[in-house]
Amino acid sequence: MPAPAPTTLTQAGHALADPRTYTDETRLHTALTLLRHQAPVHHVDAPGYNPFWAITRHSDILAIERDHTLWLNAPRPVLRTTALDHALHTRREQGKALTSIVHLDEPHHRPLRAVAADWFRPHAMRTLNTRIRDLARRHVDLMAQHGTTCDFARQIAAHYPLYVILTLLGLPESDFPRMLHLTQQLFGHNDDETGRGTGTPSDHTGVLEDLFAYFHHLTATRRAHPTADLASRIANARIDGRLLDDNTAASYYILIATAGHDTTTSTIAGGLEALIRHPDQLRRLRDDPALLPAAVEEMIRWVSPVKAFMRTAAADTRVRGVPIGEGESVLLSYPSANRDEDVFDEPFRFEAGREPNRHLAFGFGVHFCLGAALARMEVAALFAELLPRLAEVELDGEPAWTATTFVGGLKRLPIRYSLV
Repeated sequence: MPAPAPTTLTQAGHALADPRTYTDETRLHTALTLLRHQAPVHHVDAPGYNPFWAITRHSDILAIERDHTLWLNAPRPVLRTTALDHALHTRREQGKALTSIVHLDEPHHRPLRAVAADWFRPHAMRTLNTRIRDLARRHVDLMAQHGTTCDFARQIAAHYPLYVILTLLGLPESDFPRMLHLTQQLFGHNDDETGRGTGTPSDHTGVLEDLFAYFHHLTATRRAHPTADLASRIANARIDGRLLDDNTAASYYILIATAGHDTTTSTIAGGLEALIRHPDQLRRLRDDPALLPAAVEEMIRWVSPVKAFMRTAAADTRVRGVPIGEGESVLLSYPSANRDEDVFDEPFRFEAGREPNRHLAFGFGVHFCLGAALARMEVAALFAELLPRLAEVELDGEPAWTATTFVGGLKRLPIRYSLV
């Protein structure tokens, strides 16, 4: 049975630390709305987690993201159980920790980000445009091959962005199924279907071990035999004259291959589900394709595939007048910011032509999502190919969401459709 919707602030705060909350949109947004209205800076002491402050207003999250000298990513960039925090701390002491741009602050963050930044700028994306459009067409053709029904989340949305991102890295197509499996296990380790089965820290660290082994081999290969792909750029990049150490290079690959894939998958699946549930907006978009860029932004706002990042105070400070001590952590809730009534008119309405749309789904400031331009291009290309061919579409069963507190979205979206 689904958990009841929270009715108290304590229940609402605890809900943010429960991966099951993100499988139930009603429960999630009941909790977030309660916190936004009654306690936008709320202390959460949930069983199994180190305490944190839940930040749920758009303006507060924006202010924290802007001040990267006061609010640090390290040592707690994402919400994890106390047990998983301990397990990852042990890995760090063993020299096996993830060291991606998500985990780092200045002065280390900026030069590492610069290693791949040029590959994700809009001018670089234009060179990928033809390849992305071809992949979008291939996956809509695949829908036609399935006939009149498919699980859009599993059979289309999960594969198309993976092909894009792994093509960018230069990985062989034969490795794509393995990468899909490992990606789903990494972000869905709390989910009974996508995780490895126990929900323990060993599930998460085991996936990391498999990813590190794969990408350490890739680093060695690209250093011995460089090619014209992003994997070679990372493998052979130098900071202060030195090659990246193997773990830092592997962490870069893991960030791009997993976050760059799973977030876009969630947006595409969630975007189609939103159009199905708002048929007036589907008709509007089909009648006026010029609305597609705005509709892509609305899909990203609506889905908010990154559920939260954490920041830790470098000094005593206040948020909305609430004192937060040095070393205390805050959880930045992006689904809440992106439904904030102070910023969005009718935030619980999917509006294909919404303008302005100041969503924070990509974050803000120095940690703004490296792959934002690529994600937008992928979503736009898929729907530009799909919508003119989609004569009819409806749900063909109940959608289901991944249990997570970090990155995720729909894991099943059964649909019935006809294509022209």
